[in-house]
Amino acid sequence: MPRTRRTALAPLSVAILVALSLAGCAQTPDAATETPASEPTVAEEQLTGELTIYAAASLGTAFDELAERFEAQHPSLGVLPISYDGSSTLATQLIEGAPADVFASADEKNMQKVVDAGLIADPQLFATNTLVIAVPAGNPGEVEAIDDLASPDLTVVLCAPEVPCGAASETLLAANDVTVTPASLEQNVTAVLTKVAAGEADAGLVYATDVRGDDRVEEVDAAGAEEVVNRYPVAALTESSNPEAADAFVAFVLGDEGQDVLESLGFGAP
Repeated sequence: MPRTRRTALAPLSVAILVALSLAGCAQTPDAATETPASEPTVAEEQLTGELTIYAAASLGTAFDELAERFEAQHPSLGVLPISYDGSSTLATQLIEGAPADVFASADEKNMQKVVDAGLIADPQLFATNTLVIAVPAGNPGEVEAIDDLASPDLTVVLCAPEVPCGAASETLLAANDVTVTPASLEQNVTAVLTKVAAGEADAGLVYATDVRGDDRVEEVDAAGAEEVVNRYPVAALTESSNPEAADAFVAFVLGDEGQDVLESLGFGAP
């Protein structure tokens, strides 16, 4: 019976095969250290604890949504109920020692107060807003233009001059040479809108974003409003108890998703 012949491999051939086998098993340094795109970054994994935000009253709807989305991306982080009020009130509270991680103001003037106190280093503009005349649904006072606000037959409410909406209102009224005797001066724009919506006032000057989607009020254009623009800055506090989360939230507001939310609610680009 014939025997099967086996051909021996030369020593050199064996060495080549072993080397090729080892090369196929080895990983390059880049492949071994590369992080898959689907994995969260280290910064995302480490966002824990709580985040305290102070924001202008006109940002209520926007920042509630931004905070909800931010929490969804960082489930180990809790955003505490946001403190909304007039920017001047919030700035005073921060300067007097109120603990916060992020401050968003409706104007640069009040943000600068906090910067000058050494509590913020680098605020960034993230949105703009302009004024409109808000009237109750049905416009019972028949307000048609900003000149009508001077009528003694109308009850008009305005923001106090120290808050951003009040300072903007003063500038807009002066530009139109209109003198108004307000029934009250409110500490934030939400209070003005509330009185108009309840029918306690015939008109009030508020931000365009405040009347958007609110069936209780109607909007009347204010001549020259496009020339009186409020610019909104945001920043992390230098003494934040959660600086990583504070910086991440500011970046989120300035990023594509944050800007899309603000645009959808009527805010202008920074």
